[in-house]
Amino acid sequence: MKTQVKALVVGGGAVGTSIAYHLAKAGWDDVMLIERDELTSGSTWHAAGLLPLFNMSYATTHIHKYSVDFYKSLEEETGLNAGFAVVGNLRMAQTQERMDEYMLYASTAETCDVDYEWLSPDQIKERWPLIETGDLKGAIYHTEDGYINPADVTMAMAKGARQRGVDIVRRLQADEFHWTGTHWEVTCTKMVEKGGNLVPSDEQVVITAEHVVTASGNHAQRTAKMLGIKMPAIPVEHTFIVMDKDPELVKWREAGNPEHPVVRDADNESYAREERGGWILGIYEHGAPARFEHGVPDSFRADLFPLDLDRIAEQYMAMAERVPSCAESGLKDDFNGPICYTPDGNPLVGPAPGLRNMWLAEGFSFGITAAGGTGYYLAQMMVDGEAEIDMASLDPKRYSSNWMTTEFAARKNEECYEHVYVLHHPDEERPAARGLRTSPAYDRQKERGAQFGWVNGWERPNYYAPAGFNDAEARSFRRGGWWQYAVEEAKAIREGVGLVDATAFTKHVVKGPGATQFLDWFTCNKLPKVGRINLTYALTSNGTTRTEYTIVRNGENNYYLVSAGAWTEYDADFLRKAAEDKMEEFGYIEIQDVTTQWGVFAIAGPKSRDVLKEIINDADPETALSNKRFPWLSARQIELGMCPVNAIRVAYTGELGWELHHPIEMQNYLFDLLEKAGEKHGMKLVGARAQNWLRLEKSYRAFGTELGRDATPAEADLPRFIDLEKDFHGKDAMVETGVRFKCCTLLIDGPADADPWGREVLYTEDGVTRVGRLTSGGYSVAFEKSIGMGYVRPEDAVEGTKLKVKILDQLWDATVTCESPYDPSNATIRQNG
Repeated sequence: MKTQVKALVVGGGAVGTSIAYHLAKAGWDDVMLIERDELTSGSTWHAAGLLPLFNMSYATTHIHKYSVDFYKSLEEETGLNAGFAVVGNLRMAQTQERMDEYMLYASTAETCDVDYEWLSPDQIKERWPLIETGDLKGAIYHTEDGYINPADVTMAMAKGARQRGVDIVRRLQADEFHWTGTHWEVTCTKMVEKGGNLVPSDEQVVITAEHVVTASGNHAQRTAKMLGIKMPAIPVEHTFIVMDKDPELVKWREAGNPEHPVVRDADNESYAREERGGWILGIYEHGAPARFEHGVPDSFRADLFPLDLDRIAEQYMAMAERVPSCAESGLKDDFNGPICYTPDGNPLVGPAPGLRNMWLAEGFSFGITAAGGTGYYLAQMMVDGEAEIDMASLDPKRYSSNWMTTEFAARKNEECYEHVYVLHHPDEERPAARGLRTSPAYDRQKERGAQFGWVNGWERPNYYAPAGFNDAEARSFRRGGWWQYAVEEAKAIREGVGLVDATAFTKHVVKGPGATQFLDWFTCNKLPKVGRINLTYALTSNGTTRTEYTIVRNGENNYYLVSAGAWTEYDADFLRKAAEDKMEEFGYIEIQDVTTQWGVFAIAGPKSRDVLKEIINDADPETALSNKRFPWLSARQIELGMCPVNAIRVAYTGELGWELHHPIEMQNYLFDLLEKAGEKHGMKLVGARAQNWLRLEKSYRAFGTELGRDATPAEADLPRFIDLEKDFHGKDAMVETGVRFKCCTLLIDGPADADPWGREVLYTEDGVTRVGRLTSGGYSVAFEKSIGMGYVRPEDAVEGTKLKVKILDQLWDATVTCESPYDPSNATIRQNG
């Protein structure tokens, strides 16, 4: 057995074997995989093996599609049949709202080359007469997916990995990880059978590896403890049952008819597929508990939990109504086993926080579906530096160790499980584990009707509504019940003044003798002068956008960095590692995460200066906020009443405005002061949804939508923020990449009751050729129509180009507009007073 390798994969389920296979295929010829038991002995063995292409995430849809295509090729390569039954997937809808969900998904699917069909209830009945369709509105049908045998596909990938030189060792458990500064030393223990249990022997070996990937499945909490990190990957019970033969189904197949597709009855929280003349019924019910919150017991191997029929009785009865011929079929077998989850359902894939060359592939609730694609894209990240798609939505650091706890993960994972078939509204806010991170003004905002969203654990107002308003009932795939309130808030900023709580912003201080040289290398724009600010980007080694920063220069070697609120640990980890790498060259660099020390209010609108004049403590209040004393894109230390404020003259809304960064313990004082001063000027409290619409009118890109690791700043069409006269990290790769596609803003003549969400496909004016996709969408109060931003072919990113956008399964006119269609000269932002 080898003891020195380039990459060590820990975990021999479908995910681990796929990663080992794809690392070898990508050119790494020294890869080892270890498994503490037998291959597939974790959750892989009791997985139902479904391969749904359906997913609301752009990145995850790509991952699933790769898996489906890849699994079809394995037999030719390895000689092993992976057991792939390409029977298709029929996803049914009982309501128009469910059909709206499918239509939103379908537009995303087109951007990923995923084919689908629409079927009416009559068409379903004609093809598969055993299915009762009287209560259906319709269905979306994928012809290219189906189900697979999890053990067979894992063994096929394992054989393919071995053929490419991967060493696979079973009954070897990783017990300790030690980073030497150049490589990992992994202490492993040989496992042996004893009394039916798997126990450690006295035999140990240390494996040296340049890179380690953990794919430990249900053992993720044990892995996290050994690595000294936190992971919200905790299993939840999942039940599926095998029914006895259905006589009518047997007759159907004996007559030469094809196998039924996987039947997904989303409104009844279940799926079904054929199994030897009967049916497998899988359920995503309410009340399924999280298990192994602190680790899997040593005695638990390929085991299951007792079946709780009462918990799934409603779905069981619904199956008998959906396929009446199975009503008399008995229960043949049951599987109630642990499936690992995360709070949002996406796995944790990417670099581990705070660690070098340690890669995580954990928390797979749809592990068989995602295994192939995860191996492919993770191998790209490890071998090439980045994947061809933006993997940020799967990054392990999206759940910060500063606030994520076991209790949070367990409750959110239970919620995520029971939400598999809940309508996935784009404006959805889930209720579990809420109120965890609140700014001091939370109670005041709640009293004034704030309807809160969740971002990185923070409660952030989405919009404000009258007393008694129910946000859950207001959600929709069209314009929800909240839409008019957001319109009023957006108009308030355009016409008067509004106040936004932006406390969730990520904030870092970077200082020290090496700070200036480091940030000059780390970001692509010129650094601001002292007292000024600049917008800039940190790039990946491949030249794509890793992070967007507003940099405030407080001193010669003292900087205050503001970035997206959803990505605090993601940004912090990248920043710290980059500084560590360059400290010897540039000098000492100190990095401080000060996110929770500073609250932020953004005040914006033509009357924002008037409000601040009421409360600013200055020798000459009338000129304190003028262009001469406080110019656009500058920062000043001011006093508002008794509150010291680091004020930044910038506004994400594109109006005259300031960000008011204040000591968080003084937030309620400042809120009350601003609210009172704003009364005479008609100041309105404004939420994140209106702010998002307003930034679209200004063509302001957002990280996680327009900005990400699959496009360069040049492709985001941000040349004014790129200084090609200096050297910076990722510059050569960015220049070499060129402009493959280009970001632009579009005004859209869409449906009267709906706006785009930023997941829609774009076509040429004749609706024939696909040219791109939207990354953001909403409503423009300035133009009184829908608006969006997205990426298209460079030749189409020209003002006046006519395109089509697919919204609710129809093509609508869209026109590429100028950069910053609202106030392109920035006259309102620069307004003097």
